Amino acid sequence: MTKKTYLSRLADAAEKLFAGRSIEQYGAICHRLSQGQKNVEILLITSRDSGRWVIPKGWPMDRKLPHQVAEREAWEEAGVRGKARKKRFGYYTYLKVLDTGETVPSIVQVHLLEVAGLDERFPERGERQLQWFSPNEAAAHVREPELKSLLRMLETTLTPDK
Repeated sequence: MTKKTYLSRLADAAEKLFAGRSIEQYGAICHRLSQGQKNVEILLITSRDSGRWVIPKGWPMDRKLPHQVAEREAWEEAGVRGKARKKRFGYYTYLKVLDTGETVPSIVQVHLLEVAGLDERFPERGERQLQWFSPNEAAAHVREPELKSLLRMLETTLTPDK
C-alpha cells in the first residue's frame, strides 16, 4: 500500500471543508533583514508533534484581532518580538489532528510580522527548534503547497531593493 500524498489527503478532507467542518487559525510569517541588510530571512519553527517545519500559528483569541493573535503566537512559540501587519498576506490550508483524533481542514490566515528581536524566555522555549532561512529555502522546508507559494512570493516582495 502506498502512502497518500499531502494533496490527496487534503482532497479527502474537502467534504468536511465544504460542510463547514473546518477550523480557522491565524499565523505569522516572521521576517527580518540579514546582518548585511541585503537579504530577507524567514523564521521557521518545528511542530511539537511531528517535528516538521511550520510558521507560528494558533486559535482565535477573545478580544484580539487576527494580526494580534499572529503576534502573540509568534512570541509564545518562538520568542518573537515585533509587529504584524493588519492586512492579511494570504491563506493556506493544512490538516489539523484534533485532541479527539479527528482530522479536520484548518484554514490559516497569514500575516507578515517584522521581527524586532527574539526573547530568551518564552512559553514554548525548548519545545521547538527555530531556524532562519531565505524565502526559497523556507518554501522548500514546509509541506503545505499554499504556504510554499506565500513564502516564495517573499523573495521578491520583501527584498530591500524593492
